[in-house]
Amino acid sequence: MPQCSVYDEIHPRLAAPQACFSRGIVTYCLGIVTDDGLVMASDSRSNAGFDQVNVCRKMYRFVKEDERVFVILTSGSLSISQSVISLLRVDFDAGLGLAQAPSIYHAARIVGETVRQVSEMDRASLERDNFSFNVHLLLGAQVRGEPPTLYLIYPQGNPLQATEDSPYLQLGEVKYGRPILDRGIQSATSLEVAAKYALLSFDATMRSNVTVGPPIDLLLYKRDSFRITRYRRLGASDPDLNLIHESWEKSLRRAVEQLPEIEFDESPAVPDDPPQAVVRP
Repeated sequence: MPQCSVYDEIHPRLAAPQACFSRGIVTYCLGIVTDDGLVMASDSRSNAGFDQVNVCRKMYRFVKEDERVFVILTSGSLSISQSVISLLRVDFDAGLGLAQAPSIYHAARIVGETVRQVSEMDRASLERDNFSFNVHLLLGAQVRGEPPTLYLIYPQGNPLQATEDSPYLQLGEVKYGRPILDRGIQSATSLEVAAKYALLSFDATMRSNVTVGPPIDLLLYKRDSFRITRYRRLGASDPDLNLIHESWEKSLRRAVEQLPEIEFDESPAVPDDPPQAVVRP
């Protein structure tokens, strides 16, 4: 069995065959793009177990006011993602890389090339000791002249763009928080309502997987503002987070109770038992 890095967080559908599955997924990141802008959210657990929980931010911001905004969420090896972000930050502060990308697609390619650069430095050493090169990133961005856009960057460096039909992307423990998004998120959804869906998605994930938990970083970016003005870090005892959780559970139970009653026949016909195979000596 391959060793599992302390910080490996395996994406359930994209993990490499040699990845270790002995530990659960310990991250959930979500990006939503609407006509009004972007909602970006991430949990803050990098490792979880019965006796150890490590907390680390997974949201990074690169802002050049009045011109461009980039928000990156990360999952996977913490050391790899930190290397990627550090290289991006050095270039951005020097006016290079993301700071001069002519489009969001080019920005996604720059992030992907940086992932490849770290791969060239570290992959061989990791795989020699049976650790996988595991990092995924969500890039939510707007560059002046373009609408807000959302990309997923794979460990190989290639980007995948969210579409009007699928206006959200997830990383990590995706399955529990997806149904509420499929039912509610549309391109016309307002940022305020999309933020509520994001928190409900996290609520469902945390309810079903204890390795995903607060603090939750939540950021709303308004289209064409080119600055970040709405950000919250919601801890386990945050009153708004708890109120949304309690209100949702009560509303869901009430909605189920108000559904039409299921009709049954008074004397239903009992289907015959299926014929049994006869075994002859």
